[in-house]
Amino acid sequence: MVWIWCPGCDEHHAMPVTKPSNGDGVAWVFNGDEEKPTLSPSILVRHGANNTVCHSFITDGKIQFLSDSTHGLSGQTVELPEVD
Repeated sequence: MVWIWCPGCDEHHAMPVTKPSNGDGVAWVFNGDEEKPTLSPSILVRHGANNTVCHSFITDGKIQFLSDSTHGLSGQTVELPEVD
């Protein structure tokens, strides 16, 4: 799993980077760079009673929030915060 802190949602998002042994699930490609990570494909998170949408690309340590995101960073690109 790769964990990121999402400043748009103000919470962690986690992406599996390998497929489970039974072949089910989705896996993202991770470049292995913990300083400037790139994950693909895009990350789409829907959550909460309000059906909040967070849709982004992570490239070279930056999060590009797509315009279908429903939080305040929609349409913006920001540095990926460090995760302890």
